[in-house]
Amino acid sequence: MFQGMDYVYEVYREMSFSKAARNLYISQPSLSAAVKKVENQIGFPIFDRSSNPIQLTELGREYIRCVEHVREAEQGFENYVKDMQELKSGRIAIGGTNLFASYVLPPLLSRFTERYPMIHVDLVEASTAELGDKLFSGTLDLMIDNQVMDSAVYEKTFFCEEHLLLVVPGDFPSNEKVREYALAISDVKAGRHLDEDFPSVPLEVFQGDPFLLLKGGNDTRNRAEKICRDIGRFFPKVRLELEQQITAYNLSRYGMGISFNGDVLVCHMPDDDKIVCYKLDDPGAVRNVNFFYKRNRYLTKVVSEFLKLV
Repeated sequence: MFQGMDYVYEVYREMSFSKAARNLYISQPSLSAAVKKVENQIGFPIFDRSSNPIQLTELGREYIRCVEHVREAEQGFENYVKDMQELKSGRIAIGGTNLFASYVLPPLLSRFTERYPMIHVDLVEASTAELGDKLFSGTLDLMIDNQVMDSAVYEKTFFCEEHLLLVVPGDFPSNEKVREYALAISDVKAGRHLDEDFPSVPLEVFQGDPFLLLKGGNDTRNRAEKICRDIGRFFPKVRLELEQQITAYNLSRYGMGISFNGDVLVCHMPDDDKIVCYKLDDPGAVRNVNFFYKRNRYLTKVVSEFLKLV
């Protein structure tokens, strides 16, 4: 019904078939036929051709009013697309656990919003399982995590490599046996644990100490148990099971037990003599941190630009 609206609207604007035909670069008979086709589809005339100049019929006035709404909506959408292309509008939803939402994402989001101030950013903080559900359902565009996710469902963009460290309360007597392996937080920040020549701690020294592990099913928990079993030849005595790395780290500061924490977290902590860190000699102590997004889902320009920044 509105397929020929541009022809009709030009005739209305000029109130002349001949002038409208010149503006549209078509012949007058062709224009008349196009307008007549629209009128036939409606079942009523749009123009009163008996007057000079022609006039709109009552139905014609309503048709033009509707056409102007359609044209306004089209123009609005064109402007929206242009703004999206220039990143003057749009939104992005990014999720992370407490670790990533607190320490990794803030500087990235700050740089992104400084560059694209008109983009609305939703930051979602939740557990890995909850974030995975939101990513799968489409509530999230991106999720940053150190877990391994199903490659058949999700694609990823590499962010950084993370190294698990043993974090031991400074007053634990076990530290006396392995002083030459000790790393201060400042050493971790300087990357000494990444030096191939720096020695890894003999983990069996700590087998009698209490451990603070994340709850079952968590990737850090799985790796921690495997490292203890493969390197130390013992199963850790678990004092507490926790949800977040940062909680385990803080409890280690207060002498509650030994925890496994990634250098991504430790590097964001202030220097603290209540903590001693140790390098772990196991392939499972190294993992990647990635931004995940659902496979086969259309990536908006906003999301693509954020990934470029990453």
